Amino acid sequence: MRDTNRWTRCARGHRHWGSLGAAGLLLVRRTPSDVELLLQHRADWVHHGGTWSVPGGAIHTGETPWQAALREVAEETDLDLSAADEVARHVDDHGGWSYTTIVATVHVPVDLARVTIGEQQDLAWLDPATVDTLSLHPGFGDSWPIVRTLLTAG
Repeated sequence: MRDTNRWTRCARGHRHWGSLGAAGLLLVRRTPSDVELLLQHRADWVHHGGTWSVPGGAIHTGETPWQAALREVAEETDLDLSAADEVARHVDDHGGWSYTTIVATVHVPVDLARVTIGEQQDLAWLDPATVDTLSLHPGFGDSWPIVRTLLTAG
């Protein structure tokens, strides 16, 4: 049910998408020397277009942040990450509205060749040092220093 797909204001006066909050999924895979993160380069036509972030969006009535994050990944990329395992999460609470970034791993290859381009212009595996240099979605950028520390979880 998409009854929460609308703008709302938090206690800080900021405008946010999703009247019950929002959630996104940061997929992590281990490499021999470090980790790589699956990020989307947001399409120019979406809010904060041209920036990098995690696939995510509004939490719908009756959904947990985990369920919302998995649904949003499927909607935005056509990837089925239902086999992913949550290893950590960060809740950015704005007072009356929050964004939950869920860090997860998956034990099967993720085929980006079949990704549907919709709300993003690109989807890529990036190392944390590269993420540090990107133009990030403002909300993700504010959370990134904390989320980055969660990459060693699990």
